[in-house]
Amino acid sequence: MNLLSIYWNCNPAIFTIGNYQLRWYSLMFVLTFVFGYIILYKIYKKENLSEQLLDKLAIYVFVATIVGARLGHVLFYEPEYYFQNPIEILKVWRGGLASHGAAIAIIIAIWIYYKKTKLGFMWTLDRLVIVVALGGFFIRMGNFFNSEIYGNITSLPWGVVFVRDGQTVPRHPTQIYEALSYLLIFIFLYRTYYKKDGKPKTGFLFGWFLILVFSMRFLIEFVKLPQVSFEVGMKLNMGQLLSLPFILLGIIVLIYYNKREKKENT
Repeated sequence: MNLLSIYWNCNPAIFTIGNYQLRWYSLMFVLTFVFGYIILYKIYKKENLSEQLLDKLAIYVFVATIVGARLGHVLFYEPEYYFQNPIEILKVWRGGLASHGAAIAIIIAIWIYYKKTKLGFMWTLDRLVIVVALGGFFIRMGNFFNSEIYGNITSLPWGVVFVRDGQTVPRHPTQIYEALSYLLIFIFLYRTYYKKDGKPKTGFLFGWFLILVFSMRFLIEFVKLPQVSFEVGMKLNMGQLLSLPFILLGIIVLIYYNKREKKENT
């Protein structure tokens, strides 16, 4: 027994009343949207935009997050199982959400939002990613409370023994690694927005969000256990392969809008 390890045996349920159960993951998911709405409300108010526009955005993003994350897991990780058992796709409460799927769906949702409201597509993305980064922090903390998505065995002093999941050896708390990285990215994006007095360069926040978030995801995957069986033995797992296009997109966005700004100023 490694006395330096952290023994984690948290009950995923905060409390249970009859058939009703409030789980930590559900609370973290709710906090994602509560704090996200509060921050975006301040941004919209700062830029003299109506609350109705924000409410419409909140609905678009909420639906896109749920549907995209679920379909992302279905299509990227376990397509054979879900195609044979399509009714299981609807059972979101059993787990199985992919952040890459959510990211794709949110971008599509913002495009539809742009078409409906005529509010700038990249303008919206630049501000939305501030709260998405914070949401990543809450979701990964939810994974930690659930004792899931942890990493390989480690001898580091902050290694965690996930007792509730039947583990007896310390493992990398990859949920904490990701949560802290997303929190730092949120702080960077939030401070940048206000440092520029609500007028950051077009594409700057969105581009750096993609680069930072998915670069961290790519690196942390090296110490994370495979999520599905086909990832065993892969040099780069599915999470890493899916992260590369987003990193590339972030670089393209920064280069494109930087060149466009220079051309407009000449």
